[in-house]
Amino acid sequence: MESMLQRFIRYAKINTRSDLHSDAVPTTPGQLDFLRMLEGELKDLGLSQVRFNPVDAFVTALLPSNLPAHQKAPAIGFIAHVDTADFNAENIQPQVHADYDGQDIVLNPDLDIVMRVSEFPNLKHYVGQTLITTDGTTLLGADDKAGLVSILEAVIHLLAHPDLPHGDIWLAFGPDEEIGKGAHRFQAQDFPADFAYTLDSGEVGKLEYETFNAARVMLTIDGTSVHPGTAKGLMVNALAEAAKLFARLPQDQVPELTEGHEGYYMLSSQSGNIGQVQATYIIRDHDKESFQARKDFFRQIVAQQNAGYDRPRIQCQIYDEYYNMYDILKQDMTPVEVAIAAYKACGIEPLIKPFRGGTDGCIITYKGIPTPNLFTGAENLHGQYEFVSLESMEKASQVVLTIIQSVVSPD
Repeated sequence: MESMLQRFIRYAKINTRSDLHSDAVPTTPGQLDFLRMLEGELKDLGLSQVRFNPVDAFVTALLPSNLPAHQKAPAIGFIAHVDTADFNAENIQPQVHADYDGQDIVLNPDLDIVMRVSEFPNLKHYVGQTLITTDGTTLLGADDKAGLVSILEAVIHLLAHPDLPHGDIWLAFGPDEEIGKGAHRFQAQDFPADFAYTLDSGEVGKLEYETFNAARVMLTIDGTSVHPGTAKGLMVNALAEAAKLFARLPQDQVPELTEGHEGYYMLSSQSGNIGQVQATYIIRDHDKESFQARKDFFRQIVAQQNAGYDRPRIQCQIYDEYYNMYDILKQDMTPVEVAIAAYKACGIEPLIKPFRGGTDGCIITYKGIPTPNLFTGAENLHGQYEFVSLESMEKASQVVLTIIQSVVSPD
């Protein structure tokens, strides 16, 4: 566990924040440096076929099977992303709290930043464990460096114990997950796993194999800006027209009023003035037919509003982002069944709910490699109150090892 702790702290201190507005691959120099470092470390460990692919910026590696010819096991992949979310990642200073006492944690006494149990009651689950937190001024990066470290420590354990039987184990560590770019570039044809797992979920026990279908709507609303004193019959206020469009959507089908399998529409950004407004919506639904109906409905209300103008003033483009991995996985639930059995063998109760989001595994699944999502143990993600316990990362690593060994055929 000491090796795991030191590796996590070393990785967490490196700024690997991604950048939505960059077209580079990966989108930031920090990610590139980190991935190149990983490439060298994987080679130093003695893994095979270690490669940094400049096309997708993934580092891949193979731990070859040690099975005799008469024994079989599927090739399994384990995947984590190296980038961190859109929050300050400069000068990350992880704080280690050994034998956590269950009380409020002073993250930064100078700035009076406190993580309070009254606000984050999930802290009570970690009494007696070794917690790793931020200093209150940055995120931690446990999303997804906790997953990365748990995978690596499992592989290091196998390398140190060559008597433990395993099939081919493929590793992939990639960029730009937080901005939805990395997995779309992933060269799945170079990753010959029968199935794989991302380690990118939260609390211990979470297992995700049912995700949203997702689309992004890009709107441009053209107005006519004239002086308000002479505006009658001339002005078309793009700001007001944007408000009318929002009002046409079902007001109870928004993220803050939905749960479970319920889909939604969300206005995620909007800017502009009387003359022009740019707006972005996202559309989410677990059911493929309902997802299509939502997109069709959005186009319909845009067409209806355009029909009331002297000319079409609303330009609408809808892009699919990812799809529900369950529509593929349900055809062969083996990866899910293997994961559930591994959780139980490790004494972990699986926490299975429809995931109200997406993972790299959504995209990779549709590239031909079924890829459910396992827990990392990290909580309060994407901000200054992010934390993970050392024991949680160890459990994730144990699950990886159990999955690997559980699929080996008997002698």
